[in-house]
Amino acid sequence: MAQLETGKKPRRWPLITDVVCSGCTFSASVLRFRPIGPGEAPRWRINVTAPSEFRHPSFRGVVGIARRDLTPPIGIYSRTWGAALHDTAESIHRPLTLTAMTLSTEDRATPLVLVCADLSFWKSPNAFLRLQERVLNEFSLRKEEFIFSLSHTHAAPPLQDVDDSAPGGRLLREWIESITVVTIDAVKEAIRNSFPATVDWHTGSCHLATVRDFPDPERDRYLCGYAPNHPADETLLVGRVTDDEGAIRATLVNYACHPTTLAWENKAISPDYIGSMRETIERVTKAPALFLLGACGDLAPREQYTADLGLADRHGRQLGFAALATLEDMVPAETRLVYSHAVESGAPLAVWKEAPTSVSNVLKAQCPIVSVPLKNWPTTSELEQQIQACTDRALRERLIRKRATRLTIGDASSFPLPIWTWRIGDAVIIGSCCEFYSVFQKELRRHFPDRAIICLNIINGSTGYLPPAELYDRDIYSVWVTPFDRGSLETAIEAASNSIRTIVN
Repeated sequence: MAQLETGKKPRRWPLITDVVCSGCTFSASVLRFRPIGPGEAPRWRINVTAPSEFRHPSFRGVVGIARRDLTPPIGIYSRTWGAALHDTAESIHRPLTLTAMTLSTEDRATPLVLVCADLSFWKSPNAFLRLQERVLNEFSLRKEEFIFSLSHTHAAPPLQDVDDSAPGGRLLREWIESITVVTIDAVKEAIRNSFPATVDWHTGSCHLATVRDFPDPERDRYLCGYAPNHPADETLLVGRVTDDEGAIRATLVNYACHPTTLAWENKAISPDYIGSMRETIERVTKAPALFLLGACGDLAPREQYTADLGLADRHGRQLGFAALATLEDMVPAETRLVYSHAVESGAPLAVWKEAPTSVSNVLKAQCPIVSVPLKNWPTTSELEQQIQACTDRALRERLIRKRATRLTIGDASSFPLPIWTWRIGDAVIIGSCCEFYSVFQKELRRHFPDRAIICLNIINGSTGYLPPAELYDRDIYSVWVTPFDRGSLETAIEAASNSIRTIVN
């Protein structure tokens, strides 16, 4: 505290205003000092405008939930790592699932449809486009009303077109074709069994994610791995779906962390940590838990790249317990906390009590397009020639991925990046087909502190990373593997901010 001396003008404390926490806002004025006379004790006063209430960002509407098993057969082509020496899966660690959630209101002709699936990434762009077209036609949806979100597990088969003659190739083709049928079936059930509900969001934290851009001690480059000296974004957003009887009907977990616990030595089909996370939450809530992958371009577990299935389960329990702790910290649906009165005790006590609150039923969807610059990459045909000439297994895998990305983005100098934006009451879901670095979600939440901002990576397709501009001068995987040129992330953040600003006003 500033020291006050008789007869001297006291120093003033800095102004503190608009301190924001989840669900409430309050302001405090500066400490006001007045000059004091000889022998007079210093006096000070704090003027504080207290928050009038605490409430969760919420939505009131009609919700549907349905789950289907998506586990592929043993023997399916499942190579997703360049360092892998095997091509097919030999066992099942945990089942893969697909969960559909529909959101609607009484005055909407069609719902918003969110699908969360334990899938890796779309190596063949046409595979997702075929699924998207059938779903949109089946339910008469507009493009902006459908989000297909991948968990991005690296222990599931790649979503790509392969020849039937490849090891497990026929099984892969048949399994990918079945995903569309399973999706439509799940959405139909969700719509058929929908119910009035309240969706509340609350912010927690989890230490699972760490920064994964590690300076190579032996070479002038960065490795994908734990970087101890860099703080990670540990933000966890939990959504709770409650029916009119007060029962939890579903939870949603939005967290940014690459599911890369299991890697090239693993031969089992697995949802990675997401499977154990689901089991941990559902054992308590008795309701489906949906996982929404956040902006994790630079985030992954501290321990990873293993065949240890127990480690994946441990990671899942860590996130699951963090989500349950966040759920326990929530007030009941359609309820707020309000200041009631003061009680004079050993200390003057502020008493807060629960009270009913109104809940927003606003439901909107939009999908603006922003043009982002592309690198001067080889054409698709040139990459095909490089693949045919390559004999190194790991390098060939990199070229195959690069060709798949080139097929997705085309041969132009820029790419029309879609940004799906949903307003669900006081919350906003926003994401795209790329892999944003975590600064994407940090900046959006900083710009809109009074909203629950649920950021999603790898929805409705898979393209490439969006790292910050300053990393483009470094030898780092996320830069040399992405088709997007310097400044693309910053352009996307600005476009996403504008989209949120539009949809909430």
